[in-house]
Amino acid sequence: MEYQNLFTQTQVTSPPNHGVPINAYDMRERTKTIGFSHLMGRLGNAQLGPVYLGRLGIASLMFGAAAFFIIGMNMLAQVGWNPLQFVKKLFWLSLDAPAPKYGLTFPPLNDGGWWLIVGLFTTISIMLWWLRTFRRAQALGMGTHVPWAFASAIWLFLVLGLIRPVLMGSWSEGVPFGIFSHLDWVSAFSIRYGNLFYNPFHMLSIVFLYGSVLLFAMHGATILAVSRFGGEREIEQIVDRGTASERAALFWRWTMGFNATMESIHRWAWWFAVLTPLTGGIGILLTGTVVDNWYLWGVKHNIAPAYPAIYGTVNDPALKAPVAPVVKGDKK
Repeated sequence: MEYQNLFTQTQVTSPPNHGVPINAYDMRERTKTIGFSHLMGRLGNAQLGPVYLGRLGIASLMFGAAAFFIIGMNMLAQVGWNPLQFVKKLFWLSLDAPAPKYGLTFPPLNDGGWWLIVGLFTTISIMLWWLRTFRRAQALGMGTHVPWAFASAIWLFLVLGLIRPVLMGSWSEGVPFGIFSHLDWVSAFSIRYGNLFYNPFHMLSIVFLYGSVLLFAMHGATILAVSRFGGEREIEQIVDRGTASERAALFWRWTMGFNATMESIHRWAWWFAVLTPLTGGIGILLTGTVVDNWYLWGVKHNIAPAYPAIYGTVNDPALKAPVAPVVKGDKK
């Protein structure tokens, strides 16, 4: 039979593993229930749990649930509290930011006040979750690569909902909470500021996004291709390079003349993934605050072609000097 490893073919069961021992207080914060799932075993580890929530995790979930509840209640009110209409129109429902006239003040609840409250609760929830991941990494003696990668995504979130609206002087610049309304905001944002594709930081963000996908695919395919030789046991391959690691390296040297190591490929992937929202956030932050039209900016800096003057110059009638009416009998 041909060797196939797109899905886990064999699942080895063992007694539940509670993980490495930590201090007595943290042990109390872990859930005691451990289960096994055959379906999850086909995708990853079959063991489910234990989960460590702790006070930070519980507080994060409470604020997140409150924000989710407020969004849901506002959307349900928009359809007259009809659950069938709520399901039918869910993709079109939205909790919008305040109108421009309110600036950075707190508006009435139904005119954007709920949006501000949801934004506050969501931000608190995310920041608490970030602190939880940081402290769990420290408790296990790990590096803090995961929380700092998470912080890069939080940076983009804060730019969109907090930092840029404050710099622009209006909460109306924030992103609405909704599915299609969010997508509409993205399209209108790009059109309003002269096509975001000419934003150099947006360009970098796309480069790192596609680069992350490419690196992920290359690494995943390589390890799967040599797993028949034990390639998935990466630590052993780093310490004692064997057949799998040598074949993987040789394959890439044959095809492109260069190969990453078992460690450096993860460093490449980490940086590409982190730089995607980091550069994207910088591009969003500069839009409207520093650059009003990215197309004209691109023309000025010779990265975008100027459109040919097909119709010539059109003068704005509103800018013309008024002409006094001629009364019959007056001398010209």
